[in-house]
Amino acid sequence: MDSATLPDSILIVDFGSQVTQLIARRVREAGAYSEIAPFTQAEEAFHRLQPKGIILSGSPAGVPEEGSPRAPQMLFEAGLPILGICYGQQVMSHQLGGRVEAGNQGEWEGEFGRAFLTVTQDCALFDGLWQVGERHQVWMSHGDKVTQFAPGFEIVATSDGAPFAVIADEERKFYGTQFHPEVVHTPDGGKLIANFVHRVCGLAGDWTMAAYRETKIAQIREQVGSGRVICGLSGGVDSSVAAILIHEAIGDQLTCVFVDHGLLRLNEREQVERMFRDHYNIPLVVVDAEARFMAGLEGVTDPEKKRKFIGGEFINVFEEEARKIGGADFLAQGTLYPDVIESVSFTGGPSVTIKSHHNVGGLPERMNMALVEPLRELFKDEVRELGRELGLPEIFVGRHPFPGPGLAIRIPGAVDKERCDILRKADAVYLEEIRNAGLYDAIWQAFAVLLPVRTVGVMGDYRTYDHVLALRAVTSTDGMTADVYPFDSAFLSRVATRIVNEVKGVNRVVYDYTSKPPGTIEWE
Repeated sequence: MDSATLPDSILIVDFGSQVTQLIARRVREAGAYSEIAPFTQAEEAFHRLQPKGIILSGSPAGVPEEGSPRAPQMLFEAGLPILGICYGQQVMSHQLGGRVEAGNQGEWEGEFGRAFLTVTQDCALFDGLWQVGERHQVWMSHGDKVTQFAPGFEIVATSDGAPFAVIADEERKFYGTQFHPEVVHTPDGGKLIANFVHRVCGLAGDWTMAAYRETKIAQIREQVGSGRVICGLSGGVDSSVAAILIHEAIGDQLTCVFVDHGLLRLNEREQVERMFRDHYNIPLVVVDAEARFMAGLEGVTDPEKKRKFIGGEFINVFEEEARKIGGADFLAQGTLYPDVIESVSFTGGPSVTIKSHHNVGGLPERMNMALVEPLRELFKDEVRELGRELGLPEIFVGRHPFPGPGLAIRIPGAVDKERCDILRKADAVYLEEIRNAGLYDAIWQAFAVLLPVRTVGVMGDYRTYDHVLALRAVTSTDGMTADVYPFDSAFLSRVATRIVNEVKGVNRVVYDYTSKPPGTIEWE
């Protein structure tokens, strides 16, 4: 966002912690806008955002290590409230004149996992939450520790392993927690961060999706002007929400292109056409490219070769359709905030490449277009919330993730139209039963996989020799790790019976019990 339209915000300075994103989530849950900046770019982000407060993240590094990260000194001189978390507390103490010692000194082994601290003094972070003398559970993960705090600070809470569990300089509104309030294992952590946002920094907590929608519409109009925008629809939540928001901003200057490559779920094309053309009246080009994709996939069995062909051919089709409608000045993408964070190394070194399914790779350069990315400040669940704000039906907003290469990576081995049709029907039966059981929203992702295996079966008095179908369902918060969804055996029996009876070509159904890790969510 640009500074002219920015809401009141909190700047989060990232020192490389694996849970920095959670800090941003907790601030947003408190109704305040937040952005993460690597410590190398924190000064620039400070001037752009003009925040009302600063949070310093944890880090895998140690303050006493040579070359370990530091915060820009100007942040401590800006007159703003600062909350340092774990490494953030240590680096703040060090830079303001305290002392931090490495964890391998003497008998000190560090403090990891659940711990209990005792509140020793009142503090603005604790207002209405923790009282002097109380003990509270927190989550620790630190080897180094502060052994002498900086001038102006007082200890306001202690734990067995961290005599400086919470420190405070109320005059400057500087606070440091040795524990991690952002993780769920600190039960009151979200409330402590909310106290920092509201009581210390004075933010009203009025950052809402309605406000985001209005701000973003103004920004899109300013960016695009009288130009034309083209958007590739996948049928997923991200590209759909982006397209509807952009259409609200610039109307018929937007054209959407939906490529049906024959690898979609059952009735997906019809659903997209109905919603975009009939409900939202958005200009939509639908390309029937099934024959073209099936011809290119014939005999291709390697998963990466499948992905590369589908991605490359999608670009070719999209480019052809863009030329047919007279080109465009801008390409719209459903890039989300985690993609943006992933693309910037916290050390300021070479960027981590964003996964290929997050964008239409290579198109802006090839077609000389600028990007419009209206969701790049949002997390996935915030995109769903924005979708509801824009009036998308719940059955669409709450959809499970679907891979860019579609059914091709749910058919190990060769892909053809017959196999896709079998899988489409079976998958639809499975998801229908999940919805009927009221389980859809409790599951992160559920789908069927058509295996390159045939087995003997009996249907009536006849011997069959048909495909094996695997069912997969997992729970997850971010897709990085996943647990198997524990269906009861009656549900799985019901699904298997329906699929074998209703889907010609399948005579055996199995359930995948593998978690991630060691497995992945998708099979390819």
